This record gives sequence, structure tokens and C-alpha cells, in this order.
Amino acid sequence: MISSHAKDSFERIFRKAAQSRLSLDSGDACDITPLGQGETGASLAGDVVVLTISSIVFRLILVIHFDEDASTRDYFARDAAARPFQEVFLEICNLCCGAMNQELLRYFPDLGMSTPYVLHARCVSHLEELKPGYLSSHAVTINGSIRLAATVCVCAYAPIDFIADVSTVEETSGELEFF
Repeated sequence: MISSHAKDSFERIFRKAAQSRLSLDSGDACDITPLGQGETGASLAGDVVVLTISSIVFRLILVIHFDEDASTRDYFARDAAARPFQEVFLEICNLCCGAMNQELLRYFPDLGMSTPYVLHARCVSHLEELKPGYLSSHAVTINGSIRLAATVCVCAYAPIDFIADVSTVEETSGELEFF
């Protein structure tokens, strides 16, 4: 069981991470709006990046939906023209999940994070089969033209109740953490 406080905390942790890591410049507008019940963002994108944060009491799956269209490619790969878009985008998604992981480490000391991988968006409809205690999907729009979607899925193995304080400003630039 995941308490309402914990669900709200997962939501706030996701929003903070998405706004700080998916937008490349601090001046970029990053709007996050909830999608309706049953909407997963699969209709917004053809592929997804999947990342996992695991602990003894839960598994969090972060799914970032994207289309590799010209505006998305230009935005995310603009400073890395020699690198393929997908390589750059996977790194950005990893930073977003890493920011969530850093926030969650305050409340859950033993966390592990997967490397990102790409799947077709059709797989997102199967998240319900995991019987998550928390599942939310969001439309993410950067500067009014870059359209992504994100799904946060949390499966609990024990009761989860915590209240995250995400008001502090993060001052790191995204260091790698090795396990």
C-alpha cells in the first residue's frame, strides 16, 4: 500500500526532476500537465525510454515518451551534433531519473538504478499488469513546441509512507554515481 502522502511525494519528486533535467536551459519553460485516467502518453510518441529505481520496498519505473521529430532532435542534440540523438536523449533521461533517485535516497537508503533502454510505446499499456500502487502519466511540453510524455509507475512490496521535501534547490550538475 502506498499512502496518499507517498503518492504526492512521488509526484512532486518527478515534477522537480523533470523540470530541472528535461529542460536544457534554466530559462526554458517546462510545462507538466496530468494526462487523464487510462492515458499513458503512448498516443503522443512512438518510442519510450525506460528507467528503473529499485529498493527493498518498491520498484519505480520511469517511462519517457518521445518522437524523434526534427524539433525534438534539434532541441536535445543541438550541442552534440557529432553524437546520435538517441545517445544524447538517453543521457538526459538518465539525469532525470538520477535526480529522482537522489531525492528518494533521503527516505530510502538502499536504492539501485538501471541504465536506460528504448522500447516501442506499445509496451506502456502493460504497466497495469504489474499491479502498481501508483501510476500517473503526464504531458511534458518544453518551450511550447517540444512534446514528451512521462509515466511514473510504482509497485510496492511493503507499506510506503513518507513526505518528501523537494523545496531545496539542487546545486549539482549531474554527477555519475557508481554502485
